[in-house]
Amino acid sequence: MTIKTFSLGGDLAINRLGFGAMRLAMGTFDGPPRAPESGIAVLRRAVELGVNHIDTAGFYGRGEVRANELIRTALAPYRDDLVIATKVGPLLGSDGVPSEQATPDQLRGLVESDLRSLGLDRLDLVYLRVGGMTGPGGESIAERFAVLAELREEGLIRHLGVSNVDAVQFAEARTIAPVAAVQNQHAGEMGLLAECAEAGIAYVPYFPLGGGGNPLDAERLGKVAVRLGATTAQVQIASLLAMSPSVLAIPGTGSLDHLEENLGADDLNLSDEDLFELRG
Repeated sequence: MTIKTFSLGGDLAINRLGFGAMRLAMGTFDGPPRAPESGIAVLRRAVELGVNHIDTAGFYGRGEVRANELIRTALAPYRDDLVIATKVGPLLGSDGVPSEQATPDQLRGLVESDLRSLGLDRLDLVYLRVGGMTGPGGESIAERFAVLAELREEGLIRHLGVSNVDAVQFAEARTIAPVAAVQNQHAGEMGLLAECAEAGIAYVPYFPLGGGGNPLDAERLGKVAVRLGATTAQVQIASLLAMSPSVLAIPGTGSLDHLEENLGADDLNLSDEDLFELRG
């Protein structure tokens, strides 16, 4: 039987197939803004279809269209079972791309800004997102993560996560405060994934449908999709969820049609043969 839920931080039951909010406001970081009405419709439909985990960030937006404001407009007052995760750390440069990093002194302001824009008294999950658009590693995260740990102690944050980290940074964070989730680009970091699974920590691959220099293997996905009567996107999402009960998927879209397609992966069961073919 496929395990479809996960206990985030040991006390928040969420569906493993959630929704990423990055594409609500724009298709890409440097693309034009989408119509706010489209994002609002997508969010409301996502919740209708059973999504209760939305991943967002204060820097998700273009111009006046911001993901957090769309979430608040569409879904507040929030359902009791809805979990909203956000990320702090990146700062938008003059070109609108999150190319700069916040200092420890700036993190409180970013958390408080997310609270205001989402209309919440406490954030369910806050990731410290480190590094730029490149891979993880090469810097200490202790001072910045300690700031978020203090905010957790104050009651502004329920659970903490880390994003774009390597094993050393992950271990460093865990010496400071409990880590409930890791959000990294690549799902193939099996050592880190295994460590998360053993500790009951969620592992959340971002760009689950490709992007960020990590294209999908369309040929392998296509073969399995044809056999199952599914789409390549559905097979990709299902293959991520099949990696481990600790993996959460957060495909994002600004399209109602793509939303319906992505969430259809929840009913797709991959056989051992399918998984062998997908993983080579």
